[in-house]
Amino acid sequence: MCGIVGAVAERNVTPILLEGLRRLEYRGYDSAGIAVLDQDDCIRRVRRVGKVKELSDALEKNEIRGVLGVAHTRWATHGEPNEKNAHPHVCNDSVVLVHNGIIENHSALREQQSKAGFNFTSETDTEVAAHQVEYYLKLRGNLLDAVRLAVADFEGAYALGVISNSENNRLVATRKGSPLVVGVGIGEYFIASDAAALLPVTRRFIYLEEGDIADIRTDALVIYNDKGEVVEREIKESELSADATAKGEYRHYMLKEIHEQPARLIDILEGRIVDGQLLDSAFGIGSEKILDQVKAVQIIACGTSYHAGLVARYWLEAIAGVPCRVEVASEYRYRKTVLMDDTLVVTISQSGETADTLAALREIKQKTNLTLSVCNVPESSLVRESELTLMTRAGPEIGVASTKAFTTQLIALLMLVVALGKRRGLSEDKIKTLFQQVQSLPVLIESILQNKVAIEAWAEAFTEQKNAIFIGRGTLFPIALEGALKLKEISYIHADAYPAGELKHGPIALIDQDMPTIAIASMDGYEGKIKSNIQEILARGGEVYLFADERMEVSDLGKNCHVMKIPAIDAELAPVLFSIPLQLFSYFVAVHKGTDVDQPRNLAKSVTVE
Repeated sequence: MCGIVGAVAERNVTPILLEGLRRLEYRGYDSAGIAVLDQDDCIRRVRRVGKVKELSDALEKNEIRGVLGVAHTRWATHGEPNEKNAHPHVCNDSVVLVHNGIIENHSALREQQSKAGFNFTSETDTEVAAHQVEYYLKLRGNLLDAVRLAVADFEGAYALGVISNSENNRLVATRKGSPLVVGVGIGEYFIASDAAALLPVTRRFIYLEEGDIADIRTDALVIYNDKGEVVEREIKESELSADATAKGEYRHYMLKEIHEQPARLIDILEGRIVDGQLLDSAFGIGSEKILDQVKAVQIIACGTSYHAGLVARYWLEAIAGVPCRVEVASEYRYRKTVLMDDTLVVTISQSGETADTLAALREIKQKTNLTLSVCNVPESSLVRESELTLMTRAGPEIGVASTKAFTTQLIALLMLVVALGKRRGLSEDKIKTLFQQVQSLPVLIESILQNKVAIEAWAEAFTEQKNAIFIGRGTLFPIALEGALKLKEISYIHADAYPAGELKHGPIALIDQDMPTIAIASMDGYEGKIKSNIQEILARGGEVYLFADERMEVSDLGKNCHVMKIPAIDAELAPVLFSIPLQLFSYFVAVHKGTDVDQPRNLAKSVTVE
């Protein structure tokens, strides 16, 4: 997920751009670069592979200064990570451009531009954007017109920052499908992929809407909508401080990361969903050809990521009609396995460095190149070694107990379900409905977060418990597993999870007044069944804590069944929504027990050894 920073000011913008890149490092990247116009209107550019520190060290040895510039952190999609593929891209020593997104029709544009005499110095899709702007700039002599004409030729998603030495006080920015914000200063303006990048210089922001083009000078800002009309966009005062990437007001990183989930679920869609439809290019180079071959899916993961894979199995078979198997990586790698032809192997890992998952992938690559990683760390080994990748964009997750990484994994996997489903007749209407439901999640999650005091009250009653049972049915069974894992990880309470229908096959023998049950139930057609299971628990003296869809009738369950209503949502997306109260519940139990929430005993964030 590339990061963009730009500035036009009456002071040297190089340190502003560099600090902005540092604040975008969480997005993941493999190279970084900066370009400014110096006092002689010459383009000065420095690019480096690796961390922003590499770029910073280079700038100390080769200082560049200017009042107009753009900078970029790149995560490779088209072209390997190297200096020539790093942004900014420059065309004919005239146009400088940075880009976040994917130009879908870059191959056709590249062919046209090659015939027109343009020279290519990189393997990226972005370079065609720089050439196209320069082509129109020569025709029209105006940077704003050139950008407007160029983007009309693009298919796909983009956020662009463009400058030219022909107009030394002008920065043009535009977006479609990828985020871009304008920072408003006093006699200066800035652009960035994320407002956090600009917090040291301003707290006033304009969030560009889809199709907007911003014409920015030190003394003026004019925004045009996708119809070319001048529009006013609200300036919003950010409540975030310059240290917003720290723990901030939250007592623990885990709580902060729980609260970040609405924003992260928005981020994962940006640049990948256009007009309600998913871009196949979100999965990387050559994805269309690979996805076309897939007849089955094998998911391999560990821990929380394994639970995400279990949810995906339900979705793949019910929505996409694709057979799916899910296996724990530490088991898969040590047994003789049979991989059917045309099976897509999906590995899931927050860090991308999980030893068992990596080992399984490396063994599988000897049999097939149909591999996809779902991961949160772009520069990780898992991503580098997989044929296709889908980044979850959760941002740095510091708490050992995964929260936002899990819910973003679920949405990433739903994207895979849609990509495969549409190849098997999944209708456009169904796809749009699914993504509409996804887009409703942030608001629904916020409503749950506002009810956290009630969840904490439940948690306080659990402080002295030693054991617990979690139950769910259908797609909520894996969420029960995840809830039990969270409780174990950070509160050290022994907890097991079962499909609710399995209680009578043994676990119900554990039920008594000292064995509480946490149940989760959506309106998925199983609500009557799980109510029967709850009645069986209550009849044996058990106590139940039920998280239920607000539409579910629960008045007949009795006083020993404590009920908390969860906002209504379609059954397919219930796993994402029901994860939130279980995260909060486990968090508050741990807080009241006084355990180390962010760094629980015996655990590491990433399991990089066996």
